[in-house]
Amino acid sequence: MSLTPLQHDRHYGELDQVVRAYLGQVADDTAERRSAALDAYVRHTWHTRPWALAVAELQLREYARNPPGRLRQRLGEFYPVPDVGLRDAEIQGWLTVLADHLKRSIEEGEAPRPSAPLTHWEWHARFPELGQLLGGWFSQDMPDEFDDHDSAIEDYLATTDASLVAKAVGELHELLALDLDESEYALAVAELGMEVDPAAPYSPGAWLSLLAQRMG
Repeated sequence: MSLTPLQHDRHYGELDQVVRAYLGQVADDTAERRSAALDAYVRHTWHTRPWALAVAELQLREYARNPPGRLRQRLGEFYPVPDVGLRDAEIQGWLTVLADHLKRSIEEGEAPRPSAPLTHWEWHARFPELGQLLGGWFSQDMPDEFDDHDSAIEDYLATTDASLVAKAVGELHELLALDLDESEYALAVAELGMEVDPAAPYSPGAWLSLLAQRMG
């Protein structure tokens, strides 16, 4: 019998958030240094859900101490750690190192300074609704589904709950407040799932400003 959603969240929900921060990143943490992936997780979580750091520390440590045995694996009653580029024999030690870093961050009140997101996971954790908008309405299929950018925006506004639209507008203003340069805004929209160019003749930053005005 596989894990139920409740069992998963109780025992592995925050552990899963930590591990997913490593997808596409290098799990090169040492006892002395956090990886870029763990930095991103700590930076975002410290400033949005600081209580979750203690939950993650506990779940990481418990998993490292009690990895699933053969019976639980055969029954599917365990959390399968996604591939982070480590051998199976290295996973327990790595999870313990992560737990130690989180414990130290909590006890010493230390976290990376706020900044623009630096990993794919962090972009989506910080701007989830904007990721839904850009990845869902401005994917590579947009030219086949809509006449132009304005039509895609109109469809998003007509089919999305007003509270989510408001959240997307807030995230747009937060992104614009980072005051990035144009190459960084181009990276931001790509990380958030946009697969078409902004509407001509706008640059990525100018189009995001126009989008905020149009939706706000």
